[in-house]
Amino acid sequence: MDQLVSFEAILFPSDGRNPHMVPLMTSPTTVQDPLAPYSGLPVRMPHPEVYMDYIAEGLGPRAWSYHLVEALDCMNKKFTHPYVIFYPVVSRDGMPFPVNKFIRDIQIQGKSFREAAAWRGNIIVAKYHESPFTSMVNGSIAAFPILRNYFLTHGAPCVQTPQPVDQGHVNVIHSASH
Repeated sequence: MDQLVSFEAILFPSDGRNPHMVPLMTSPTTVQDPLAPYSGLPVRMPHPEVYMDYIAEGLGPRAWSYHLVEALDCMNKKFTHPYVIFYPVVSRDGMPFPVNKFIRDIQIQGKSFREAAAWRGNIIVAKYHESPFTSMVNGSIAAFPILRNYFLTHGAPCVQTPQPVDQGHVNVIHSASH
C-alpha cells in the first residue's frame, strides 16, 4: 500500500506572521497529471488544504487552486526547480478569504499592492522538478528572496468572487497560467 509522503514547503500565513517551513503531505492518486498526461510517472496529490484556514471542507483539491512560477520577469532561463503556489478558492461560508497581510506588506513596500488582485488566505509554496504532481522536491526557506521578488510584482493569478458551496456543486478554476 502506498503511503503519504511529505515535502518541505513554505507557508505564508494570512495573519501577517513570518513565512515558515511546513511538511506538505501528498498522497497517491489515479488521476492523470494535468501538466504531463503522458509521463507515466505516478501522480501524487498534494494536500495544501491542511494549512488553509476557512477553506470549504470535504472538497479536497476542488477547494484550492495553484499557479506555477517557472521564472522571474526578465530571466532568460527557467528555474531548474520551479515553484508551485497553492492558494484557497472556496471558503466555508462563500465569503472572500482575508487578504494575506505578509504578501500585502511586501507589495505595499514595492508600491504594487492592488486590493482587487490581492493574494488571499494562507499561501503554500512548494518546489518541483518536472511536474508539480509527479516530481515535487523539498524546498527551503532560502527560496524566500526569490518568492519575495515574485510576490513584489505579481498579484493573485485569477481574481474571482467565491461562490457559496451548495448542493454539492462547486465551480473552481485551476490556474496553471504563468
